[in-house]
Amino acid sequence: MALKSTGTRKERRKLSEYSLRDALAVAVPLLAIVIFGFWLASRFIQPAPPDTLTLSSGGDGGAYQRFAALYADVLARYDVKLIEQPSGGSLDNVARLRDEAQGVDAGFFQAGTAEPQEDDMLVSLGAFYYEPLWVFYRAGLAPPGGRLDKVLQLKGKRIAVGGAGGGSRYLAQEVLQANGIDADNTKLLDTGGLGLVEAFAKGEIDAAFVVGPTESAAVWLLLFADGVKLMSLTHADAYTRRFPYLSKVVLPRGAIDVGRDVPPADVTMVAATATLLVREDMHPALIDLLMQAAVETHGGPGVFQKPGEFPRPTAVGFPLSEEAARYYKSGKPLLQRYLPFWAATLIDRLVVMLIPVVALLLPLLRFAPMLYGWRVRSRIYRRYGELKFLEAEVEQEPARHTREEWLARLDAIEDDVHHLPTPLAFTDMLYTLRMHIGLVRGKIERRTATADFQPDAAPTSQQ
Repeated sequence: MALKSTGTRKERRKLSEYSLRDALAVAVPLLAIVIFGFWLASRFIQPAPPDTLTLSSGGDGGAYQRFAALYADVLARYDVKLIEQPSGGSLDNVARLRDEAQGVDAGFFQAGTAEPQEDDMLVSLGAFYYEPLWVFYRAGLAPPGGRLDKVLQLKGKRIAVGGAGGGSRYLAQEVLQANGIDADNTKLLDTGGLGLVEAFAKGEIDAAFVVGPTESAAVWLLLFADGVKLMSLTHADAYTRRFPYLSKVVLPRGAIDVGRDVPPADVTMVAATATLLVREDMHPALIDLLMQAAVETHGGPGVFQKPGEFPRPTAVGFPLSEEAARYYKSGKPLLQRYLPFWAATLIDRLVVMLIPVVALLLPLLRFAPMLYGWRVRSRIYRRYGELKFLEAEVEQEPARHTREEWLARLDAIEDDVHHLPTPLAFTDMLYTLRMHIGLVRGKIERRTATADFQPDAAPTSQQ
């Protein structure tokens, strides 16, 4: 009994080894295909988002610097550090973005100051807020009890248009040229920013063109400066027709300070829109963060806008980023609403990798049992082939071998079948094969009996 038990255990162990071998023969190729799928998917996913973002802002005291600081606070909540690089303004920002060696990821942009080039890799994030054109002038220029309302009235005066590379200078020159004013008939000065307040106080300038929101320090100080007035543009509608990137806006009376009645009357102005330009290859997760910062910073009510009016997917000269367009349509990414930023981006990347892998696995997993079954059946079918060949030989030439020789060959097949490792799900085929072996055994006994009888019967027939 002990020997029989030991033999049974050995057979079971051998059966397990064969079953494992069959499983591995199927699983290893499938695993190789899955690994290949992961590798292939990894070639198309974005790397992890960087933890820094370089933003080209603007000059000292300008709104761009103020907004950059607010953006930095938002990004810091997601462990992304914003590195601000001051600049001369919108044109400088575009130049930096076009030069990849500058290492700038994003920059503030005033609509109308530049046009896309054929080889540009720049996209916009939509319109963020209005940047009005503020035309300040020395109160002494106006007639007694009156106000200036036409840019042409500044011809021949000393006009500060801002420094080179800034949006103020660009728009000022556009409006001045539309009125026939240039450096030949008027003194145009590079003074800009906070220096305008001192220049007015010292009588060094007669007028100044400033482009920026009310949050701009220079604009705010000039609105309250003694002896400085803000021009209401009679030709605002004409400017919007001539320059399509401009919009007509109205600064309501008292909108700056109701108590001090600033301004003392409605002021008609024109305004460009401001946005962020980013490089086309910026990581989508960083674009999502910038969009969140823009919504928090510019989405509230303002002097020139209603709540929720900005940001908006309006063209500003450069094409809208695809990721920004998705944000405008769907809002904050779903995972980022419930998970930390880095966890959400990690899952996003894993999903991108899993989709092609799952697409491969579904048909493979359905095919794997079929492949496993085919391997097991093929072993049984091979024995069927040997049995069929033996049966055909016996049928055609029964006298070729003695009965003992035929049965010995059949016993070899039966012994091979007896030791054939077969999972339980396929034992019915194994027993059917054994039954067929029994049928062939009966045929051998019948055919060889006939063959043995024929030599003895021949002499009897001759008598």
